Amino acid sequence: MSNAKAKPAMSLEKAQKARRKFLHSVGLTVTFASIPLLGFVPLADSARPLRLRPPGALNEADLLASCIKCGQCVQVCPVQAIVLGDIDDGFGIGVPHIDARAQACDFSCDAVQCILACPTGALVYDKPDFLNIRDGALLAAAPILKAKENDAEPTLNLKERIGVARLARPESCLAVLGQGFKGQTRGPGFPGKMRYMAVDRWTPIPVRDHPYDLELCDLCVRECPVKAAIELRPVKDAEGVERMTPTVLEPCIGCGVCEMVCPTEPAAIVIDPQAVWKA
Repeated sequence: MSNAKAKPAMSLEKAQKARRKFLHSVGLTVTFASIPLLGFVPLADSARPLRLRPPGALNEADLLASCIKCGQCVQVCPVQAIVLGDIDDGFGIGVPHIDARAQACDFSCDAVQCILACPTGALVYDKPDFLNIRDGALLAAAPILKAKENDAEPTLNLKERIGVARLARPESCLAVLGQGFKGQTRGPGFPGKMRYMAVDRWTPIPVRDHPYDLELCDLCVRECPVKAAIELRPVKDAEGVERMTPTVLEPCIGCGVCEMVCPTEPAAIVIDPQAVWKA
């Protein structure tokens, strides 16, 4: 007969604690193992909208491959226009983008600091020869920044646009309707900032601190930071009546200022991210 003592049976309470601990450990393991795969889920959703990337961004696939998600571009942006992608961005999680309606890029930094801050070349002034430029993405000429028009170097060192503005809702556009605008364009609670030359060339101020009194609304034209990128033109409607209509021109970079300052809700003019120019 064996002298070994029988192992005492585990109490029900201890067994339940052990089971909970085991399930908790398994849950954590599955969670952490699944994180790298989360990027696949949104990519399968064809409805996921394209993001408006910062100036100088490489084509989407190249950007996702080269961006190390360091956030340097976010830190140097003077108007905090750049934010990082959330978990629903798939492989774009942590990759910088701009929500133009919330805060556009108005080029307050002049030198495009996000490009200078990028350590990997995900944002560049000049693409390497082996990376292609999409048809229509290349700007015909270096864009002239209104704030620098009288400077010795008035242009921005940008070769490609990041998007194109589009009058998405002409039926609600105040200019098309022949209406003016008075007051704070996005209301007293809007936190967006912009550089106003009449106030301070170098320091962006809250948009709410710069009210307007316009006989005919032309905010998208008036506040566009790039010369000759948009203008009001008389366009005949379906009844043959000429209406002053915001017309987007080739120098449009896609910065998003027009969308940010549009006083209608939703915005009458929007930016199509990563769109190219079509004559």
